[in-house]
Amino acid sequence: MDPRYPIGKFNWSGSSTAEERSRFIEEIAATPQHMRSAVAGLNSMQLDTPYRDGGWTVRQVIHHVPDSHMNSYIRFKFALTEHEPTIKPYDEAVWAELVDARTAPIEPSLNLLEGLHHRWILLLRSLSGEDVKRKFYHPELGVVTIEQYIALYAWHGKHHVAHITSLRQREGWH
Repeated sequence: MDPRYPIGKFNWSGSSTAEERSRFIEEIAATPQHMRSAVAGLNSMQLDTPYRDGGWTVRQVIHHVPDSHMNSYIRFKFALTEHEPTIKPYDEAVWAELVDARTAPIEPSLNLLEGLHHRWILLLRSLSGEDVKRKFYHPELGVVTIEQYIALYAWHGKHHVAHITSLRQREGWH
């Protein structure tokens, strides 16, 4: 198993059914609780352990997820309110090196993730089949549909939870 991709790399088939989108949305909805469970009981030393050689620490992963999901939420809103907007990418690796990502307690980011997902899921569950076909332009990825981003972020949450749970398993942190 490649520790960078404990659940495998994201694969997009090019479209999704309403049932698949519903499942993806439920996976996004579950991310905050899965993240909270993944870090339950970890001490500072464990939080500051990289999930793999050369990788981010658990603390950085915890702070990265709401950073990433906030950006995604805003991208959804732009795509729903503008005609194929160009979104601004960000350098997640540089963000992960900022002092808040390296040193801040994790509870505020866990709380942020919960509040953000509460709003995001409300929005996602309201989307029509036509809404999910709306697009935005990502300078690094090209044209992206909301439906593709729903699938990506269902994967993204599970991907980062698995970074932590895989580390816990390898280290015997039960």
